[in-house]
Amino acid sequence: MPLERLPATSAARIGLGLAALGRPGYITLGRESDLPAERTVAAMEARAHEVLDAAYAHGVRYVDVARSYGRAEEFLARWLHSRPGHDDVVIGSKWGYTYTADWHVDASVHEVKDHGLATFERQLAQTRGLLGNRLDLYQVHSVTPESTVLTDRALQDALASLAADGVAIGLSTTGPEQPAAIRAALAVTVAGVPLFSSVQATYNLLEPSAGPALAEAHDAGRTVIVKEALANGRLVHQGADSPLGRLAAETGTGQDALALAAVLREPWADIVLSGAATTDQLTANVSASAVHLTDDRAGLLSALAEPATAYWRRRATLPWT
Repeated sequence: MPLERLPATSAARIGLGLAALGRPGYITLGRESDLPAERTVAAMEARAHEVLDAAYAHGVRYVDVARSYGRAEEFLARWLHSRPGHDDVVIGSKWGYTYTADWHVDASVHEVKDHGLATFERQLAQTRGLLGNRLDLYQVHSVTPESTVLTDRALQDALASLAADGVAIGLSTTGPEQPAAIRAALAVTVAGVPLFSSVQATYNLLEPSAGPALAEAHDAGRTVIVKEALANGRLVHQGADSPLGRLAAETGTGQDALALAAVLREPWADIVLSGAATTDQLTANVSASAVHLTDDRAGLLSALAEPATAYWRRRATLPWT
């Protein structure tokens, strides 16, 4: 598994996801003040490179992109090419969504999902064209229990062939049935060999329902990557009278660092992604690796949890800004 190349440091458990930096519109709260006033391709690429440089300086060595993240793979490829000494960076990308917004924040549809074999073959060629042999992990994007990748033998064989070429195969999950999707994926084998070596899932203080399934995946030898640990910015904007706001005031620690620390304390969480859009956010996120949460304080924060269906219903209403 490529992630085994990551150094055994606390900072290396933080990864950088480029969902918010590869395209002008996304569903993270607060983007109006986070991003350049003019979100041109050049301005967004410059910002992506700034955050990548800051992440590398802080010891972050895993970067997560996707075909649907606008030009994120392109930005990352140029950053890697211009920094030849950064061979220790591990790269994960995802296929299964096609970006359709054409660099418009107000697009009616930003991405279209398809887990068919033809889409895999097309998007793999596109990813390879940009990242070449720097692609370490290729993940099926946003798997649900109904996803064809869990049953399509021809697609599974194609993924296994890519794994035989040295690229690890993983999946990300989405929606209130994440636990079922994770457990179904753990059971998929090709020629008696487990197909998926990593699982990426949404897990945070508001939506912890995938925790037991992720622990099972970890125990089964899969690498666990946590995405949306800040709930698309919702956990950065908790009120001062919320459990997170009160603990932040009591400890003098940022809400983002506390929320990330709550995930990092889970023994099954191998990599926790930062979705930072600025270097200051990146620095604050990385500081979470030094935050110690006692059991009592973690218990207080657990009161933030929502029913999974309510969480995903709310997420679906977040605007692309």
